Amino acid sequence: MQSFSPEEYRAARTGAALVDRSERGRIAAIGADRLAYLHAMLTNDILSLRPGTGCYAAYLTPQGRMIADMLVLELGDLTLLDVEASTRAVVLEKLEQFIFSEDVHLSDLTPGLAELRIAGPCAADVLASAGQGGGAASAAPLGAADLGALREYDSLRASFQGSSVVMVADRELGVPGFNLYLNREHAPAFGDALRASGAIEIGREVEEALRIEAGRPRFGVDMDEATIPLEAGIENRAISFTKGCFPGQEVITRVLHRGHGRVAKKLVGVRCEGEIVPSPGDALLAGDREIGSVTSATTSPTLQRAIALGYVQRDFAAPGTAASIVHAGLRLPATVVDLPFVGPTPP
Repeated sequence: MQSFSPEEYRAARTGAALVDRSERGRIAAIGADRLAYLHAMLTNDILSLRPGTGCYAAYLTPQGRMIADMLVLELGDLTLLDVEASTRAVVLEKLEQFIFSEDVHLSDLTPGLAELRIAGPCAADVLASAGQGGGAASAAPLGAADLGALREYDSLRASFQGSSVVMVADRELGVPGFNLYLNREHAPAFGDALRASGAIEIGREVEEALRIEAGRPRFGVDMDEATIPLEAGIENRAISFTKGCFPGQEVITRVLHRGHGRVAKKLVGVRCEGEIVPSPGDALLAGDREIGSVTSATTSPTLQRAIALGYVQRDFAAPGTAASIVHAGLRLPATVVDLPFVGPTPP
């Protein structure tokens, strides 16, 4: 059975957990045409974003396959794209090559901009407390109520020791949380302030367990360059079906309207009937027929069993479908279930 610190997991479920996400990529878009340009290139409605709002989006090939997924955060003076580290260079290169006469300039902020995440029911209180201690807001005190009222991907700006901090509401782990962007040289001190205010630093295994419990697929793990967003089930979060054209839009529309949304495979939750944690790549079977494979797996302390995300052929994607997982020569009984495994904690 996979093991990690119960105290760290409990911090995320009942208190406030802290993790450094600075390995991710951060790209800035500036210029008067930046929103219109990104609107034409990405799957979601970027043009309607206003300062302090954001969305989740994907960048697709003309064939509807994923190049990357990202957070798109409109900050007023710039638009910030938060991407997986593995896709940073390709996103920057591909977006730059289609800029012609538009007033858009892209730059890589990754080297100088840190990213922290604080997550848990007490995240807003801890963040407000840490910010106050560092002289968080120049005009008015930073309040936990203001932070807690933010919708997912909405943001507030404050200052810490003279450095700007962008705080973005995030629910990827199934609990209230915030992604925090600030100058790298001030990040250690801000992390110390968060810990002093009650945040508990957690390891990546705990963060992954929370993500899988929340049923949120991760690019490079549960999605890749061969994935169509409809297969991963991210269309309701990532795609605007009223915005008009974007690369891959014709493929998505054809699948939805002509194919009634039927794709060859679907990402599903798999509940294991035991404590053995399967591995990515383990085959999923229905009887003796191979129907798919595991993409990520963990131990769920809340459910007290192993759980997994994986792709199965569409005829086997219905919740309640009996399956088994081939792991290290064993066949582990399992059942396809609805996502998320664990429902979201209210903010």
